[in-house]
Amino acid sequence: MSKSRRGRTSVRLDDEGVHWDQEMSYGQYLGLEPLLACQTPLTDEHDEMLFIVIHQVSELWLKQCLHEAHAAAAHIAADKLRPAFKMLTRVARIQEQMIQAWEVLVTLTPADYARFRDSLGQSSGFQSYQYRELEFLLGNKHPGLVEVHRGHPEHYRRLTEVLEAPSLYDTCLQLLTRRGLAVPAEVLDRDWAEPYVASPEVESAWAEVYGDPERHWDLYELAEKLVDTEYHFQQWRFSHMKTVERIIGHKPGTGGTSGVGYLSKALELTFFPELWSVRTRM
Repeated sequence: MSKSRRGRTSVRLDDEGVHWDQEMSYGQYLGLEPLLACQTPLTDEHDEMLFIVIHQVSELWLKQCLHEAHAAAAHIAADKLRPAFKMLTRVARIQEQMIQAWEVLVTLTPADYARFRDSLGQSSGFQSYQYRELEFLLGNKHPGLVEVHRGHPEHYRRLTEVLEAPSLYDTCLQLLTRRGLAVPAEVLDRDWAEPYVASPEVESAWAEVYGDPERHWDLYELAEKLVDTEYHFQQWRFSHMKTVERIIGHKPGTGGTSGVGYLSKALELTFFPELWSVRTRM
């Protein structure tokens, strides 16, 4: 009998082949039984299962995005940029997977969706507390957006906490200051719960980084990691909007939003405005 390095699995060979004596199985480690019990369609329509799985998978990816982005912000705050770069790269790659999920969902035709749409009631992706936390973390701060979660104390507390804390971008601007670049005091000392307002002085600081990348190489790389993150986030938003348009046209969303109109407006939002405007300046 031989033990694995983790001491959880042993192999016993006999005349009939290989037998595994396990303290923990694959399914147990991943919690597959409770995980696979979460897909509970409310109708007998074949396509409702796809709708549920796509959104549950997206929530799992959002959980991982939050895990990576919060850790990246902590590393940036501690001037440890190399691990932060890996984490932000991972966020962008996850976003690619989430974008591809819409390609599966668009196999759902308007007629398919109409057969079970009423079973959704007032549930809507707008109510995703993980998505809202990720937007707050990246910098899309709007105090009113937390109110939809007031009926769930734990979600409301967590979202309020992230809303009132510096965003990932705020943390990066604090880093620029520590590196001797000029960032206005009103940018660094403000109400973190309010939307960020683009600053010409911050654009100038990033212009200095882009103007001399050899001198500011890690800040230059950080800037591009942030742009990559927002680029993929915007692609996800666009794919979401076009998927909704393809399936329900311009009908209102199930949660009371304007549907495609609301999603189109979201495409105008930006997390890191000076990293885009500096490109015109260069």
